[in-house]
Amino acid sequence: MRPPTLNLDEYLPYLVNRVGVALALRFGKDALARYGLSIEMWRVLVVLSNNGGQRQVDLGGLTSIDASTLSRMVTRLSRLGLVGRRRSATDNREVEVALTAKGRAALRRLVPTARRFEAVAAAGISRAELADLKRALRLMYRNLALPQG
Repeated sequence: MRPPTLNLDEYLPYLVNRVGVALALRFGKDALARYGLSIEMWRVLVVLSNNGGQRQVDLGGLTSIDASTLSRMVTRLSRLGLVGRRRSATDNREVEVALTAKGRAALRRLVPTARRFEAVAAAGISRAELADLKRALRLMYRNLALPQG
């Protein structure tokens, strides 16, 4: 009996991971490193930019970063002056995280670079195909995401 085979070049999880890792490495090395940022820190900054200040627990869900890692990351971002933290006005146990002026300025410089990396990765793919791909990836994530709670 022959063991089952798997062609990685046709295996979706491998293909998605390979693209994600390549983009993260290039963007991290070429753009984020000069700010002392990781890809995960970048995600936190972008989520805060798009959604305003967030409770740290909500920020974890929006960035797919576990609570203990996120706590350390927010501390580092705070030390870099890119985010500020404050206790919630309604619950002293909750911490709200928000971008600082320095964080917004860093994003103004980094977002165009991020868009260029996306364009390079998507070269040769039509707008419609790219929209379909993004829609499919969001659906696949929803299919696989663990319930919160």
